[in-house]
Amino acid sequence: MKKIFFLIFIGFGISTFAQIQKGKVIDRDGNPIENAYLINSISESHAHSNEFGIFSLDKTVFGNAIKISALGYKKLNYTIASSDETIILEDDIFRLNEIVIQPKLSALNVISKIDLETTPVNSSQEILRKVPGLFIGQHAGGGKAEQIFLRGFDIDHGTDISISVDGMPVNMVSHAHGQGYADLHFVIPETVEKIDFGKGTYYATKGDFATAGYVAFQTKDKIEKSSISIEIGQFNTLRTVGLFNLLGNQKKQSAYIATEYILTDGPFESPQNFNRINLLGKYSAVLTDNSKFSILGSRFSSTWDASGQIPQRSIDNGSISRFGAIDDTEGGNTSRTNLNVSLTKPIDENMFLKANAFYSNYQFELFSNFTFFLNDPINGDQIKQKEYRDIYGMNAELNKKIKANDVNILLQFGAGFRSDATSDSELSSTVNRRTVLSNIKLGDIDQSNLFSYLNSEFTFGKLVINPAIRLDYFKFNYQDKLLENYKTQSESKVKFSPKLNLLYSQNNNVQFFIKSGMGFHSNDTRVVVENNGKEILPTALGTDIGTIWKPFPHLIVSSALWYLYLEQEFVYVGDAGIIEPSGKSRRMGAELGLRYQLNDWLYFDIDANYTHARSIEELKGQNYIPLAPDLTTTGGLSFQKINGFSGGLRYRYLKSRPANEDNSIVARGYFISDFNVNYQYKNINFGVSVENLFDSEWNETQFATESRLQSETNSVEEIHFTPGTPFFIKGKISFTF
Repeated sequence: MKKIFFLIFIGFGISTFAQIQKGKVIDRDGNPIENAYLINSISESHAHSNEFGIFSLDKTVFGNAIKISALGYKKLNYTIASSDETIILEDDIFRLNEIVIQPKLSALNVISKIDLETTPVNSSQEILRKVPGLFIGQHAGGGKAEQIFLRGFDIDHGTDISISVDGMPVNMVSHAHGQGYADLHFVIPETVEKIDFGKGTYYATKGDFATAGYVAFQTKDKIEKSSISIEIGQFNTLRTVGLFNLLGNQKKQSAYIATEYILTDGPFESPQNFNRINLLGKYSAVLTDNSKFSILGSRFSSTWDASGQIPQRSIDNGSISRFGAIDDTEGGNTSRTNLNVSLTKPIDENMFLKANAFYSNYQFELFSNFTFFLNDPINGDQIKQKEYRDIYGMNAELNKKIKANDVNILLQFGAGFRSDATSDSELSSTVNRRTVLSNIKLGDIDQSNLFSYLNSEFTFGKLVINPAIRLDYFKFNYQDKLLENYKTQSESKVKFSPKLNLLYSQNNNVQFFIKSGMGFHSNDTRVVVENNGKEILPTALGTDIGTIWKPFPHLIVSSALWYLYLEQEFVYVGDAGIIEPSGKSRRMGAELGLRYQLNDWLYFDIDANYTHARSIEELKGQNYIPLAPDLTTTGGLSFQKINGFSGGLRYRYLKSRPANEDNSIVARGYFISDFNVNYQYKNINFGVSVENLFDSEWNETQFATESRLQSETNSVEEIHFTPGTPFFIKGKISFTF
C-alpha cells in the first residue's frame, strides 16, 4: 500500500511539474510587452512573450520563481501564484546586458532597437540609416525619394529593397521616375516605434523588390505625453513638430495627432524654396478579447525647386561654383494620402490572425534636366515626369503554434493583394517647367499582384529549420495614349519563391545561421508589354552564413558572409522612356557589426560592409557594376541621460567606386561626421546638431552622364553630381506636457 501511495505521489508530482504556466506581460500603462524573456529558476524552461504579451512556460507550477527581462524594463523576480498571471514590468534605462539573442529569423532586429534607443532620429533620411549597411543620397533638394545603396546595389530609389509602413507598401510599381520608387517622407520620425529589417531573399512574408532586403517600419500606437518642438538652422531652415495625445493615459485605447512642417532653401545659390507638411492621426484600442485594432490616416505634401546635378568640368573651369546650377528651373511637387486599418486577433492560446487593409492616393510631378543641351541644342533637355495613382490592398496572416512531442512548430499562412492604377503617367519634353514640347510617353497603367505564402518553423531543441514557399501572380495592363487607336496591352505572370533557413542557438548568447532563398523584383509595366512578358520577373538567388554573438554581457557582435545572383532583366529608364537590357550579375560580401555599452550612459557602435559586385557576361575589366559601393562603414559614440545631457558623434564612410562599366570614370567617396547634444531640464529639451562637422567637400550623389553645355560643340561623358551639405548647424527646443 505504501508503494502504491508513493507511486501515486510521484506520478502526481511529475504531472504537476509538467504543467504549462500561461500569462501576460504588460507595462504600467497596460500595453503588451513583446519579446519579454521568462525563465523558470528551477526547471530552467524558458519562453518569449508574443505581440500580445502572452507567454506559455513549460514545466512550471504554483510557487515556482521565474525571472523576467525585457529591453528597456527593470528585471523582475516573480513567484507564480495563479494559473493565468498578469506581470507588470517597470520602465528602466537601456541596458545591453539584458538582451537575449532569440532563436528567430529576425533576431538581428535587436540591432535597430538598440540604435533607436541610443541615437534617436529626427529626419526621414536618418530613419533609413538605422539599417546597418544602408546608405542614402539625395539629389533633388529633399523632394525626391532618396537614392539607396545596400549590399553592392545602387538601388536607385527602391528597385531592390522592399519598404513598408504599418503593412502599407511604400515602393511604387511602374512609377513615372523609376521602378520601385520609395518616397518615405510621409513618415514623421518621432512616430516610429520599431524598425524591422532583413537583408537578402530569405523572407516568405516579403515579395516584390525584396532582393537586397526589406525594411518595415511600425508607427507608435500611443504617445505618453504631448509635445511641441521647433528647429531653426542655417540656409533659412525651419522645422516644427507637434505630437498631441488626445485621450490621456487610458489603458484600453489611445489616439494621437502628429504634425510636421519643414522649410529650407538649402546651401545652393538658387534657393530650393523647399516646404513639406505632414499630418498623421492614429487611433488604437485593445478589445475585450485582447484583439488590437488601429486605424491610421495621414496626409503629406511637398514642393521644391532644385539646382540639379552639375558636371565636374563646369566646376573645374570656374563657370559655376559647387553650389551653382546649369539649369535651376528643376523641381517638382508630390503628395500622398493614406488610410490604413489593422487588426490583430487572438483565436486561442496557440493561434492568432493579423490583417490590414489600406488605400493610398499619390500624386507626383518632377522636372529634371540631366543632359542640358545634348538632344535639343535650342530649347534644352528638360523633362517632366508626372502621374496620378490610387493604391488598394490587403494583407492577412494566420499564425498557429503546435507542439508535437519535443518539436515546436510554427505555421504562418498569408495571403493578400495589391492593386495600382495610374492615370496619365507622363514623360514629356518641356521648357522652363511651363511649355510642353512633346510627349515621349503617356498612358494609363493597371498593375495587380495577388500573393500567398506558407512559412514554417520547426524547433528541435537548439535547432530551428525554416522552410517556406511564396506564390505571386501579376497582371499588367497598359493603355498607350500616344497610339492612334485605343488598345489595352496586357500580360500576366506567376512566380514561385522557395526559401530555406537554418538557425542554431547554442544558448542565449550565440546564434549561428544559414539562410537561402529565391526572390525577385517586378519590372515596369511598360517593359513587360513591350517585351511580350518575357524575362519580366528576374530571379534573385541568395545565401547568408553568419552569427550573432554576445561574447561579453555588454557587447553584441554580428557577422555574415553572403552571396547574391541576379538573373537577366530589362529595365525601364524613366528619364528617357526607353528600355535597356541589364545582364546577369553576381555579388558577394562580408559584414561585421559591433554594439558595445561602455557604462550605463555611453554606447559605441560600428558597421562595416565589403562587397564584390560584377556583371557575369562581360569581359574582365568591362564588368564593373556602375555605382555599386564595395566598402562602406558607419559608427559612432552616443551618450544618454548623464546629468540631463545626451547626444553623440557619428561618422559614415563610402569608398570611391566605379561610375561606369570599365571603371574609367570614378565616383568619389567621402567621410562625413555629424554631432548632436541635448539637455533635458524638467519638461523642456534644448538641442544643437551639426551635419558635416568638419566641413568636408563631398558629392552626395554622382552619375557618369553624357551631356552638352550650350556653349559646347561636342558632348562630354563625365561625373555629374549633387554636392553634399557643407557645415550645417541647427538648434532645437522641445516642450513636453
